[in-house]
This record gives sequence, C-alpha cells and structure tokens, in this order.
Amino acid sequence: MTTGFTREAVEELSAALHEPAWMREFRLKAWEVYEQTPMPTTNDEPWRRTDLRRLKLNEIGPSLNGGSDGGHVPSYLGEQLTEDKAGGILVQVDGVTRQYEVSEQLKEQGVLFCNMETAVRDYPELAQKYFMSQAVQVENGKFAALHGAFWRGGTFLYVPKNVKAAAPLHSALWAVDGRTFSHTLVVLEQGAEAVVIDEYASESAEGQALHNGVVELIVGDGAGLVYVNLQDFGTNVWQFNHERGRVGRDARLEWVTSVMGTRLVKNFQSVELDGRGSWARMSGLFFANQRQHFDLDTQQNHNAPDTVSDLLYKGALKDRARSVWQGLIKALPNSQRIDGFQANRNLLLERTARADSIPGLEIEADDVRCTHASTVGHIDEQEVFYLMSRGIPRQTAVRMVVEGFFAPVMERIPIEGVRNRIAARILEKVG
Repeated sequence: MTTGFTREAVEELSAALHEPAWMREFRLKAWEVYEQTPMPTTNDEPWRRTDLRRLKLNEIGPSLNGGSDGGHVPSYLGEQLTEDKAGGILVQVDGVTRQYEVSEQLKEQGVLFCNMETAVRDYPELAQKYFMSQAVQVENGKFAALHGAFWRGGTFLYVPKNVKAAAPLHSALWAVDGRTFSHTLVVLEQGAEAVVIDEYASESAEGQALHNGVVELIVGDGAGLVYVNLQDFGTNVWQFNHERGRVGRDARLEWVTSVMGTRLVKNFQSVELDGRGSWARMSGLFFANQRQHFDLDTQQNHNAPDTVSDLLYKGALKDRARSVWQGLIKALPNSQRIDGFQANRNLLLERTARADSIPGLEIEADDVRCTHASTVGHIDEQEVFYLMSRGIPRQTAVRMVVEGFFAPVMERIPIEGVRNRIAARILEKVG
C-alpha cells in the first residue's frame, strides 16, 4: 500500500472507491494544484498567527484503507437534536458509512440524501455539476487542493425545486484512525427548504491526527437552509477546513458553527450573497482550553445589491489557549443598499489565555450600512464576587458568568437540542 501523499496514492484511492473517470481526473488535477502550491507560512497574511512547522503532514498520510471498525461509536452522535424526528441519519467512521437511514416521505419528495461516494456513483450529473466547482475550489489553498485529491466520505443532500424537506437531516463523523477528509455538499434548488445538522468528533489520542474537510452550501433563489456544524474532535487533531455558502436571490441561510475540539483549527468560512434580497446569518461559538489554537477566518461577500449579512462569533478561553478571528465584509461596486454586520466577542478566563480579534471592511459601494465590533476582555471579578456574596460557590459563579456571556449568540440558534448540546459542552470545559 502507498504511504504518504503522492500521485500514486491518489490513483490508489480512486481505484479502491471504483470511481468514474471524471472524478479520478478531478483528483489528479487537484493533486497537481497541491504540488504547485507552497505550504502556507506565517509570512502569508491569512496564516500570520498560525504556525504549521510542528505539523508532520506526510507522516499522517491519506486515508486509503476500508476504514476502522470504529469500536464503540458514542451514543450522542446522530442523536435526536431537533423537535421533529430526523428524516435522514448518516453516521460514518473514518469516512465509511456505518449507519444510514432515510424516510420514505423524503424519498417520495425527491430528496436525495446519501454519502458522497454514492452521489458520485449514482447521481453523476449533480455531483459533477456542484462538487468543488461553484463554492469551494481546489485553487483556494494548499489544504483545499489536498482535500480535492484525497477527499473521502461525507454527506450529499439535494432538495428539488419548491420542495420543503419533510424532516431534518443529520450526519455525523466519528474519526478513529486519525485521517479524515469528509466532504459536505448541500444543494437546494429554487424555493426548496431544509434543516441539516452536521457533526464531527473523535477521542483524544497520542500522535498527530488530521481532519481536512470541505463544506459547500448551495442555496438557490428563494430557498431556505438551516445548517448546523458541531465540531468536537480530540485534542490531538489538526483541522483544516474550507467552507462556503452561496445564497441566491431572496434566499436565506442560517449557519451555526460550534468549535470545541482539536489541537489546532484553521477554518476558512465564507458566505457569498449572490442575488438581490439574499440574507445570511452566521452564528459561531468556541471554547478553547489547555493549549488549543483556534484560527477562524470569516468572509461576508456582498455580490449583489439589497443583501443582508449578520455575523456574531463568541469565544471563551482558559489555560494557555489562543484564538484568532479574522473577519471581512466585502461589497462590490454595484452592491448598493447592503446591510453587513460582524461582531466578535472574547472572554478570557485566565491571564495566560490570548485572543486576537481582527475585523475588516472592504467597501466599493457608496450606499451601504456596514458595521463591525470586536472585544477581548477578562472575566469580571466584580460579577463573580457579587454572585459569591449571595452564597454561590466561585466555580458556579464563573459558570453563570460564562453562560451569560454566550447567551446572545445562543438565542440566535433556532434548534433547542443544539443549544442544549453546546451549552453542556461549554460548562464541561469551564470545569
């Protein structure tokens, strides 16, 4: 078996998955881009605060085998989080499907919900049309190209024109062998609607592990998508993600992101407001402890007039953890009468933690409303003292302050089960 990232490994993976010629050629072209693209360094502006010199990328290598049997997959993965019972459930271990269910009602609606390998094999016209062609592209960076060459597993959802998916969809990845390259592709045609929960997790282990993922959300004209991403990998995982949503005319995207796990995260998340009247709200929560390093790069690109974007990211840090948030609102010359907002709030629970918050605007139109806000502050000891003076133990008081800090972004999450899951994990990390 080939080891390391090589052209031979690309061919071996494609052959093992019995892929059509077009996907094999796609992978090989992505490999060429990967080889021609230098590894990012701190001299590159998007990576200035994230040093990859400790990453032993080629020692990790691609996922070429049939996937681990996974042992015991945690019961919470794929559990019911929405009020309405999920109409589709997809649980994968190392990119290989272990549980798959889809309701007859969704099938009758023409909704397609399956793993990405099945989509490439059974729905080639859709897969070839949308896979890394309209949202994320292999030219977006070294790790985007690596993903294009070695992706494995992930979720495909297609909702036809004017169909409101009868029930939510839920996918989950459990990583065991330390090499995952999952791909999420959601396509909503004109007037379609869906709710999707996508979660990643693993246990902590010795040695470096890698998750190199892509998320593509295509929201057609007049469509509406609620997409929730919950990440709770083990503390030995290095995660590199490229995520992009495209929102058509009068369409809506509700995008929720929770980042709790990994040793290091570098995540590029962009929303493209492509049609007049398009709307997107991005809500992010993260909690870093120990020596975790989270680098979250967001963009809100207003490519059409009369568009609205609203981003709120909140994070708490303790121990020697560090976070970096870099945000940009961009308006093209013809993108008049847009409303763009971004805010990042950070709460430091200990003096040894650090947060860098860097908002930005790039406005080429003259009739816009674009604002940003950024704060980094230590926990208010007066608030803690006030609670303690009422007989509340210090640790409980700290938890209450942290809960109050996250409350504004929690209120934006439209699914109660998701709010409860995130809240429980935050309190667990507070200690």
